[in-house]
Amino acid sequence: MNYGAVVALTDLTLEIFPGEIVALIGANGAGKSTTLRAISRLVPLQQGRIYYDQQDLGLIPAPQLVGRGLAHCPEGRRVLARQSVRINLELGAYCRRDRIGIQTDLELQFDRFPRLRERQNQPAGTLSGGEQQMLAIARALMSRPRLLLLDEPSLGLAPQIVQEIFSVIRSLREQGMTILLVEQNATLALQTADRGYVLEAGQLLFSGPAADLLIDPRVKQAYLG
Repeated sequence: MNYGAVVALTDLTLEIFPGEIVALIGANGAGKSTTLRAISRLVPLQQGRIYYDQQDLGLIPAPQLVGRGLAHCPEGRRVLARQSVRINLELGAYCRRDRIGIQTDLELQFDRFPRLRERQNQPAGTLSGGEQQMLAIARALMSRPRLLLLDEPSLGLAPQIVQEIFSVIRSLREQGMTILLVEQNATLALQTADRGYVLEAGQLLFSGPAADLLIDPRVKQAYLG
């Protein structure tokens, strides 16, 4: 994976099994977000393959991925600032045609994130940073994904809001959702995940059960503080 002459990822092999949370950690510039963008086809592959549900994603047009059960919640929220909270959520279900199911899921997101219910008619751009992150996650969930790519969900948020969001992430795993999590807070990520991968300069350094990585001296010294 290259950005011009800069190699972003090299010889990276990841596995994600159904129903688990896998954390991807590393320093800034390690290639974590690029990995998610490659999976969701936002950046092209120069070589290698990405398989999802036994299908080569390189053969599937990017706009069709959501309908195949893959949702990407990007770093920086990227909500539609001038549209209401409710419209942002409804647009998350753009590939669906089951109106009753969409309304059911809309209520489910409001139950998960009560603040969104209170603010459903407000422009998304008027929400706090934490509320916008809740909206971004809820919008991704409106497509009913089987694999959720979460990029830096805690970035720039107050500790209380981070705990609320990670409580939802854990509940999603309990409901059977598969999650690939990129997170700057390596300790929190590994405390939440089943397994983890550690990247450095676009290459895989370590991998294993998250509980083992939490106590690995190499990981602790470099990433856990």
